[in-house]
Amino acid sequence: MNKVIDKLREIEIGEIGIVVFSTKEQNYAASFNSSLLVPLASAAKTAIGFCVAKWVEEGLVKWDDIVEEVSFNPNEDSKELYPHFQKRTSLPLREAVEVMIACHDSYVAKCVVNFCGGWEKVNETIQTYYPSIHVTENPRDVLNKGQLDQMLAVMIDIYEGYKKQPLIWTPIINGLVRQKGDIADIPTHHLNHMTGGLGTASIDIGILGDFNEDPYIFALGAVNLPNRFENHDADNKMMEGMGLLYKSI
Repeated sequence: MNKVIDKLREIEIGEIGIVVFSTKEQNYAASFNSSLLVPLASAAKTAIGFCVAKWVEEGLVKWDDIVEEVSFNPNEDSKELYPHFQKRTSLPLREAVEVMIACHDSYVAKCVVNFCGGWEKVNETIQTYYPSIHVTENPRDVLNKGQLDQMLAVMIDIYEGYKKQPLIWTPIINGLVRQKGDIADIPTHHLNHMTGGLGTASIDIGILGDFNEDPYIFALGAVNLPNRFENHDADNKMMEGMGLLYKSI
């Protein structure tokens, strides 16, 4: 784990944090700057999915409920991942949540949140569990943010929820499994995650390793980076760090 943190510390400009949970040992395998507050960008959709699943668990909504007036963000990849949905204007809640996560789709996220009663209501539920997390309609909004350790807690709750009640948590897991975002040297089926990125910030949260063989659950984030569209050093170091983390499992 020291090698992972040392690699991340090679990032000379900006602040970086990582926190890793071992499902085998049921403890934190690594923690560095874990309370770092980061813009969530698309990673906020995982928190939205958590909120919906909790409401399904409590019987407030059903996964078979129909979300109306669905539209897809043409700048995301639902045409490739869900070509059969493109002419649909309504989806079951379970499918809408899966697409929202798998495709990082802000249009579908808005439809899901509207179905659930609006952003204020969704945030109220999320913050009951994770006070630092706040989600917004615009993924680039500065108020769309959360601490790394609490984003890790979201992922732990989703993973453990799926293990105990798979029928309730499957739509979120399906989205994490299906979404794109590969990292060299890590088999795609061993990286079930959700990324979020802005020009000077990045976050990656997910499940690393064989899903059924004691994987790691991780949250990695960075802020105040040089322009990531022009300078790829931080991204490269973070991917190298993830590769080292994978090798340590």
